[in-house]
Amino acid sequence: MSEDLHELLRSLRVWDPEVTDLRPFDPAGAPAEPLPLFTAWFAEAVAAGQPEPHTMSLATSGEDGEADVRIVMLHGADADGWTFATHASSRKGRQLRARPYAALCFYWPRLGRQVRLRGPVTAAPSAESQGDLHARSTGALAAALTGRQSEVLGSVEELARASEAAWERARQEPGAPVPSWTLYRLRPQEAEFFQGDERRRHVRLNYRLQEGRWVKDLLWP
Repeated sequence: MSEDLHELLRSLRVWDPEVTDLRPFDPAGAPAEPLPLFTAWFAEAVAAGQPEPHTMSLATSGEDGEADVRIVMLHGADADGWTFATHASSRKGRQLRARPYAALCFYWPRLGRQVRLRGPVTAAPSAESQGDLHARSTGALAAALTGRQSEVLGSVEELARASEAAWERARQEPGAPVPSWTLYRLRPQEAEFFQGDERRRHVRLNYRLQEGRWVKDLLWP
């Protein structure tokens, strides 16, 4: 028996207190720059048991100006920006080449928190990209070696054969190069921190980069 989508949606609850801890957030005590606050919130998400807190939505657009979004993994964050990786030949790689600007969104429902960032994106040098890949798991290397991301696939059997060959090579050659694999760095010009509130008095703290300095604003929820 099929479910009615609208009835199903109305039955769902946001931020169930049995699994969500909506914590107070005083923006007056927030640091002058977004990175320290992101680091603290990320650590709290991990401690709260948030599944896969390092996953994030990546929004891009291509030459046609149409928006695209998908989930990717955060590889790091420092004063130079937030990093993620993909094949330069993939759809998102092509879009970033055409329009090197993107947005990221982290959602941690265990704490009722979001972090949104947007800004220009640059590709890291090949040596840095390969170093990042080879510091990861055998599975990550095998997936990269399988390649052909975003291309049309003939069958699941074709994928299975290519994947098996890639896994074998990754085990035998842990330093195998993947020239198309690219580490991208988003350097935010804007960063928003959202803390949910059970009475819908959500706290939104927005950082804007203005003439080389971070300016903080509160936003209406």
